[in-house]
Amino acid sequence: MAIHRSAAALALCGLIGAGSAARAQHAEEKAHKAPPITKAVAVLIPTKNSKVEGRITFTEHEGKVKVAGVITGLTPGKHGFHVHEYGAWSEDGMASGGHFNPTEEKHAAFEAPMRHVGDLGNITADEGGKATIDLEDAHLKFHGPTSILGRGLVVHEKADDFTTQPSGNAGGRLAVGVVGVAKP
Repeated sequence: MAIHRSAAALALCGLIGAGSAARAQHAEEKAHKAPPITKAVAVLIPTKNSKVEGRITFTEHEGKVKVAGVITGLTPGKHGFHVHEYGAWSEDGMASGGHFNPTEEKHAAFEAPMRHVGDLGNITADEGGKATIDLEDAHLKFHGPTSILGRGLVVHEKADDFTTQPSGNAGGRLAVGVVGVAKP
């Protein structure tokens, strides 16, 4: 009788294991059918002693990503604006690492054909400290090794000079956000 119970228990374990494998395969198949990611958002959080904040959306359309939003609390003038390696906020903003550069290019202006993926140039704040962002970029992606999802978005205290390597000498970090998937 003990042998029959053991055999029954083994058979039941086999059925449970087969069911788990089938569920895992079904989940994987559903994941492959999921719609592609076409929109992301970063909410900029001020670093220590900063009042800079904002919300930036990234929307993929026809091979490019449109970057749009408003940032407030800036001093009037130009400020470096970059995607950084890590989606991590810290009091000084340094937890976000350096510019996102998976293609190992030199730092350059936004318009340069060869540059860091994260080089988004400068934004310009008006006399009230508000900058409106509206640009398109073919370097930004939501998939593959150059994906910006989960990376940091950083606003710097000074203008990017586009020549100083590897960061453009844009100074401290005023705000950091994490680029996350958004509902289309």
